[in-house]
Formats: sequence, structure tokens, C-alpha cells
Amino acid sequence: MKRLPILDKLDEDLKESQRELQVDIPKAILTAREHGDLSENAEFKAAKERQMFLESRISLLQKRISDIMAINVNQIPKDRSGLGSTLKLRDLDSGKEAKYHLVFPEEVNPDEGKISTASPVGKSLIGKQEGDELTISLPDCKTEYEVLEVITIHDRSEEGTSA
Repeated sequence: MKRLPILDKLDEDLKESQRELQVDIPKAILTAREHGDLSENAEFKAAKERQMFLESRISLLQKRISDIMAINVNQIPKDRSGLGSTLKLRDLDSGKEAKYHLVFPEEVNPDEGKISTASPVGKSLIGKQEGDELTISLPDCKTEYEVLEVITIHDRSEEGTSA
């Protein structure tokens, strides 16, 4: 199984945050200290607040990377939809087709049909197979769909593409 693309993005965010914490913040603190009295120094306070934010962000990114790496892709169903699956649906009333890709929260982009498995729509798509019918409830309407096609994360890895 290939490395999940989300890990590359999170690693990049982590490295950028670490670089800012280790390079930019110390420079900003040094510059602020040179201005004298730290008790009324807005630059110093801002740099210290940014430092605390980055420390927290780095910790969260490290935990998220660890959590994602701990996911056993082999436990994701091979015969029905789950994380990394793409579903092609047909609206039973209008006949319009829609495509959704179940992704990590960090990858969500509704305009591209990328939805989180934790979202209400994502939850309604989990565990579906071709031929299944489902209702997606949105605040303003309920729409019934038929699942036309399911491409799982396992199908993608067999094709040599990433999730």
C-alpha cells in the first residue's frame, strides 16, 4: 500500500511549523528584546503568543500523523465503501449523478466531492455497495440515491494509484 497523500501534507505543515518555531520566532524575540522593556513590548508579546500557538500546533500535527499512521488499511472493507472510497450515485428522482470521495477531514473539499467520513453525508455513505439505496438528509431536503459504483481504497492500490 502506498503512503497516504494526507501524510505528505501533514509532514509538510509540521516541518513549516517547526522551522518557524526554531528560526523565525527566536529572531522575532531577539529583535523585540532589543527594544528594551518587555512588560510593555507588543512585539515580544506577539512573538511569545505565536511561539505558544506553534508549540501547540506541532503537538497536534504530530498526534494526527501518528493517528493516521496507526490506521490499518487492511481493516477498511474491500467489498463496500469506507475511508478512501469513491462512490458514484444517481438521484432517484431527477436521475442526476453525483460522485463523492470519502476522505480525511484535512482533505475535505465539497466543490470537488471530497467529504469527510465523519460528516453527516459521509456517514450515510459508509458501508454501501453497488445497488444499495440511501437517503442523504441535508438541512433543506432529503434526497434518495442509488449507488451505481464503489471504488474502494483497495481498488485504487491495485490500480497503482494513491488514495
